[in-house]
Amino acid sequence: MFAEFLRRLTASVPEPLGDADSRLALAALMVRVARSDHDYAQVEIDRIDRILVARYGLSPFEATALRQEAEILESEAPDTVRFTRAIKEAVPHEDRFGVLTALWQVVLADGSRDMHEDTLLRVVANLLGINDRESARARQEAGG
Repeated sequence: MFAEFLRRLTASVPEPLGDADSRLALAALMVRVARSDHDYAQVEIDRIDRILVARYGLSPFEATALRQEAEILESEAPDTVRFTRAIKEAVPHEDRFGVLTALWQVVLADGSRDMHEDTLLRVVANLLGINDRESARARQEAGG
């Protein structure tokens, strides 16, 4: 089902993603971040759904369906770098702060920060072209 998407995502010169694909890539990255501490909690799942509703104007049903697709994609995708590269290609720099804020909201949803999540977010921020100061501001805006 995701073979074509993964092929485009892993191409040496990836094509820019359309809106639907960039939504899927961001949702999959949120799932990857939530799973990075090996505890994919319901509170994180709920937070991902709420972010998708707010960010894209989806109904709760549509957000759940997108997240479920993203869970499958995340489990099949090779690495975080390619997800992040796809998002960087699809999202203008000025909007990437919002992407990082959404990722921090997922990390903080369960009330604790895990070393694996922090490390992953540092890598993702760097890959998105977001410096440490902006990342810290995104974390504060997310509630941490």
